[in-house]
Amino acid sequence: MELSAQYLREKLQRDLEAYHVEVEDTTPNRCASSFRVLVVSAKFEGKPLLQRHRLVNACLAEELPHIHALEQKTLTPEQWAHEQQK
Repeated sequence: MELSAQYLREKLQRDLEAYHVEVEDTTPNRCASSFRVLVVSAKFEGKPLLQRHRLVNACLAEELPHIHALEQKTLTPEQWAHEQQK
């Protein structure tokens, strides 16, 4: 399976109804396909970190067997707005 940052970005944005998504392909720094993602979604409201990561993992369930490493940062729109003000 050929994975790209753009493919993952579009899937996360669509399936999680994300306000903002960033995907960085970190594969060149590693030995296998690796990505760093930032997902901002209202679906994360009221959920602890583990549940947020499980939502992302569920969204990428078909792709995860082909990904060696997936770094996640998951924020609500309110948290994202606060980070942008820093």
